[in-house]
Amino acid sequence: MRCPVHMLRMPSESLVLRLGSPILDREMYRPDHATHTATTAHHDDRVQFLVVGDESSLTELEAELALLPLCARGRVFVEVGDESQIAPLATPMRMTVTWLVRSRRSGRPGTGELCARGEAGARAVRAWCDEMLCDGPGETRAIVTGGFALATEVRDHLVHAVGMSADAVASPSFR
Repeated sequence: MRCPVHMLRMPSESLVLRLGSPILDREMYRPDHATHTATTAHHDDRVQFLVVGDESSLTELEAELALLPLCARGRVFVEVGDESQIAPLATPMRMTVTWLVRSRRSGRPGTGELCARGEAGARAVRAWCDEMLCDGPGETRAIVTGGFALATEVRDHLVHAVGMSADAVASPSFR
């Protein structure tokens, strides 16, 4: 496999190496380098975090996010009643925050009902788990705050449907 870079400039020399050059091939594509890369390329054993909350737990949610390591990665879902409750959240750089506004969402499909409290967050967690959780060396930890409906639905899904350890799901409601 060749590097997609067409030219490589060595900082200590004024020599420009082109792909196919014997020097570049010998230095960049040694068998031990290729073997190491092939065996470790997709092994990511870092912990990813799933943080879920609603408008009733914004202060607690901010405190939990402040305790995460700066290099933490993962997803934050915050369910709120309307746009006026959206506020900036300080998160580690690799965490993605998604605000779930109930007033803009429908309830159960096909019913025409309004979105119930905890429903948008639970749906988002189910979809995220289906897409992002897979078998592998990495570990996932969840922090679930918020109202009873949201906390119980999310915790039950993570522990019973997804198979996460109950110890990996931190929730003040279940301490």
